[in-house]
This record gives sequence, structure tokens and C-alpha cells, in this order.
Amino acid sequence: MSEKILVVDDEREIADLLEVYLKNENYTVYKFYNGADALKCVEETEIDLAILDIMLPDIDGFRICQKIREKFYFPVIMLTAKVEDGEKIMGLTIGADDYITKPFNPLEVVARVKTQLRRYQRYNNPAQIQPAEKSEYDIRGLIINKDSHKCFLFGKELQLTPIEFSILWYLCEHQGKVVPSEELFEAVWKEKYLNNNNTVMAHIGRLREKMNEPAKKPKFIKTVWGVGYEIE
Repeated sequence: MSEKILVVDDEREIADLLEVYLKNENYTVYKFYNGADALKCVEETEIDLAILDIMLPDIDGFRICQKIREKFYFPVIMLTAKVEDGEKIMGLTIGADDYITKPFNPLEVVARVKTQLRRYQRYNNPAQIQPAEKSEYDIRGLIINKDSHKCFLFGKELQLTPIEFSILWYLCEHQGKVVPSEELFEAVWKEKYLNNNNTVMAHIGRLREKMNEPAKKPKFIKTVWGVGYEIE
């Protein structure tokens, strides 16, 4: 069964181009030129991944991403013509999993789609996880289980995106060790870390928000300034 990809972009040439490349990879594509129709599709169809343009005529991509994250946790890739760090951080903070700046090579988009789907499917398919690996950590009331892809804090389930789950799992795997931002990024995103990359920081902020962690004195995810992050 082919995965269902939502493509939303008011630039018809871009949306049509992405549709062609994705269909060539045997994905089922739901293409829209505005946000309202896209949100209706999300409610009515089991989408596996969304590609959202930020600048749309009715509802911007940030708002669409926020609405998706109220109910769904499939991967979201943001597209934008803007290159400012603030735009990128905002997108990642509200729950986006990846971010691509226009103009782009459509083959790169397809590669990013495949990467995000592999990660999402892996953490939602326990059969793909090696039984020899440790499958659960319980750290002072924070319970994270790799087989079920569930995380609980003091008995309350945390609704985490695949990226957020991967970050938290990696930190728990390395409990007591300071994990450099570069290492965390390359382990989770499977890409080379670049200087001034704020992706990890934005996702850590989102995780802390979901865990009701105070930014200055967090109980779980500690910041080691100039180095990285640690769960003691």
C-alpha cells in the first residue's frame, strides 16, 4: 500500500512538480493550493506525511501545522522562500519535522520524504526493532518505551512527534552523559550538522514545553552551555 502524501503550495508549478516526482516513487499524492482544503483532507484521509508551504492565500503553513499537531503525529516538512533562522525555528517549535528552503531540487525533497517516513514507520512498527536492544527507560517518573513508541511523565502520556521521541530516546540511552548538539542532530536527523544550526534547540524547547519543564531549572533535560544536553 502506497503512503499518502499531502502537498500544499499555492505556486501551482511547484505543487505540480512535487506531485510528479512523488508519484514516480509510487506515493499517493493529495495536492492542494490553499490551506482550507488541505485541512479538510487531513480530517477525512489517513495522511502519512505532509509537505506544507508557509505562504498561502488563506491559512499560513504554520497554522496548518499547528492544527495538524492537535490530533496527528505524522511527519511534516515545511517549504518556504524565506531563509531567516526565526522562520525555521518557529516551524520546528510548532511541531514540524523538517524544513526546506526554495528553490530546491525535487529529488532532495523526495529523499527527505523517504527519510521521514522511514523514521516514522520504524517507531510505529515494533517488529522492526531488534529484540536485543533495551526497549524501555524509567527515569524518575519519565517512562519511554521504544516498542510501543509511547512516553509517560508521572503517569500522563506525552504526545510526541517522531523527531521529539527520537531526541528523548537518544538522551535517555545516554543518561548521565552530556550529548553534544552535533551528535544529537546527526543521530536523529541522519544528516551532517552545520554551524549555527538551531534545529536541536528548537526541538528541545518543544519537548520541555510538553513536559512542563521550566526553562531555567529543568528537572530532566539539562542544558550544558556550549556543549549540549544531558538527562542525569
